[in-house]
Amino acid sequence: MRISDLKAGMRQVNLKAKVVNVSEPREVRTRFGWARVADAVIEDETGQAKMSLWNQQINMVAAGDEIIIENGYTTEFRGEVQLNVGKYGKLKKVG
Repeated sequence: MRISDLKAGMRQVNLKAKVVNVSEPREVRTRFGWARVADAVIEDETGQAKMSLWNQQINMVAAGDEIIIENGYTTEFRGEVQLNVGKYGKLKKVG
């Protein structure tokens, strides 16, 4: 799958991308308690997308890294499609 194919509400998203940047993590309160979240921008040859990184995922990647997302899902946040790994998905750094 390519970034240009992403639409809100998709499940079982598998793609390879490059991390363009990662924001500073911030603390947010969720229904499960406090968590850390950072926003990342990823890209492939078809475009860019925003991605949420939660807790331990934040330290797994940095700008310039090639990553693979397996079994991710998409949502719409503030009018933009956002990619999420979720608890059933996997985030892997390539190389």
